[in-house]
Amino acid sequence: MRNIINISLPKDLTKEVERQVREGGYATKSEFFRELIRHSLEEEKLFREIEESQKELKAGKGKILRSLRDLR
Repeated sequence: MRNIINISLPKDLTKEVERQVREGGYATKSEFFRELIRHSLEEEKLFREIEESQKELKAGKGKILRSLRDLR
């Protein structure tokens, strides 16, 4: 089931969305916004993982790899 969300954009952003749809291979404006949200969620997840890794390194739980052999 899908929900409908209406948004209001200034003219310049509306034109940019239309250009992205036209040139970016999106079938619809909705698909463009779905992809934009997916990328945002992916970025957010990656940022959290990086923060967690930084905390582990600061706590001395990390290991600095000097080569790919260190992965074994």
